[in-house]
Amino acid sequence: MATAHSGPPQRFLRTPEAARMLGLSGRTLEKHRCNGTGPYYSKLGGRVVYAAADLLKWVKRGERLSTADKVDKPIKPTHHKKKKHRRKGKK
Repeated sequence: MATAHSGPPQRFLRTPEAARMLGLSGRTLEKHRCNGTGPYYSKLGGRVVYAAADLLKWVKRGERLSTADKVDKPIKPTHHKKKKHRRKGKK
């Protein structure tokens, strides 16, 4: 029976494994996830997983020859503004 997939099956890594592969801490990857500046990830049953190929693509996007190299597409962090909550009893 032939399948549409060719090549080896895709490998998925949990945060600690992905961090070791990249030489980063797991916390650094978590911060990138929150800021929207990290590699693509998926949630499988509440677990965060990274495709090994996506980690390599993320590394490729960061490649530069010098500090003067221009960034093709800047990765903008998605910061959410904190809502100001009014205290009870104040108008």
